[in-house]
Amino acid sequence: MARPKYITDIGKVTQLSQLEMEELRPITDKFVFRVNDYYLNLIDWDDPHDPIRKLVIPNKGELSEYGRWDASDEDTNYAAPGCQHKYRTTALLIVSEVCGSYCRYCFRKRLFRNDVKEALADVTPGIEYIKEHPEINNVLLTGGDSLILATSKLRIILEQLRQIDHVKIIRLGSKIPVFNPMRIYEDPELLELIKEFSTVDQRIYVMAHINHPREITPEAKKGFQAMHEAGAIVVNQTPILRGINDDSKVLGELLDQLSWAGVTPYYFFINRPVAGNSEFVIPLERAYTLVEEAKARTSGLGKRVRLSMSHTSGKIEILAIENGQAFLKYHQSRDDEYGKFMILDCPKDAAWFDDLPGNEAYWKRPEKKLAEVVSVNELSPSSV
Repeated sequence: MARPKYITDIGKVTQLSQLEMEELRPITDKFVFRVNDYYLNLIDWDDPHDPIRKLVIPNKGELSEYGRWDASDEDTNYAAPGCQHKYRTTALLIVSEVCGSYCRYCFRKRLFRNDVKEALADVTPGIEYIKEHPEINNVLLTGGDSLILATSKLRIILEQLRQIDHVKIIRLGSKIPVFNPMRIYEDPELLELIKEFSTVDQRIYVMAHINHPREITPEAKKGFQAMHEAGAIVVNQTPILRGINDDSKVLGELLDQLSWAGVTPYYFFINRPVAGNSEFVIPLERAYTLVEEAKARTSGLGKRVRLSMSHTSGKIEILAIENGQAFLKYHQSRDDEYGKFMILDCPKDAAWFDDLPGNEAYWKRPEKKLAEVVSVNELSPSSV
């Protein structure tokens, strides 16, 4: 199959009417727009509410809604330029401000603004920091999208990380496995790179971002198989998104198809309250109910998935929401509160941890580690 053609001009999406192009132009003037013809062909253009369409075609809410750009205070996690260290054993390298796709709900929407610079062309400061911290045994390459990098650039980064003995796991965060699977199975150098650096003692994980079962096409399965044969372990994480996958049948089918394809269902996430993404937000109680109904439809393999909020203070697992109360625990914690159990009142309209009365007793907002990191928390979309 020919490699897909990328489109960055909304006016070249021929499936849209002229009126739609004109209405969406102000959004794409302010925020990055990036799709390809392979992914556009997954859309049912006769359905204005098509979930795949909603993932990548802009919506007017991106301009009209206000909120925080950095809902999880990532600017407080930078330990070195381009390197975040929030949890004791894990470091993040922000290696790309470009995505294979640009999902409209993206919690790092700030990266797609011209006035914010977090990814670095030179990852040396982050690599040096990781070398000096032997407690870090796994590193996530993210952004953006790690697999949008040229294979030669990715090799340079992986070679440096594999020279650090205490780094056992390298994770590649990417939408590419379903957005452009040909980039995987038609690139023998990439597969050879994975095979070289994913060993029985030091494994590479691909952290796929699959939001809907219709993304799991024959091409995507071919890409999964190629990564499996190269020695990578593929897992999936996705937020619960209004109008896209907020249906227990859809989520159950997603869990099934992932398991059948050998892709581990890893996390369902609560969508972060980022500026411009309220179009996709649903209440916590509804998200919990949908996930439990979906898990009831699948095997034990699908039931491994966890429902979590990636909050400033850590990854908070939602264990249950019953009788107006949320039962939670820290699955990951920036303050070493691992496993800490919490019971909080849960109003019907609560959509985030901060919406739960009394949450402030369990955490406090940290200060930035690096003065040079740009803070964008208080800016609104109108200031872009």
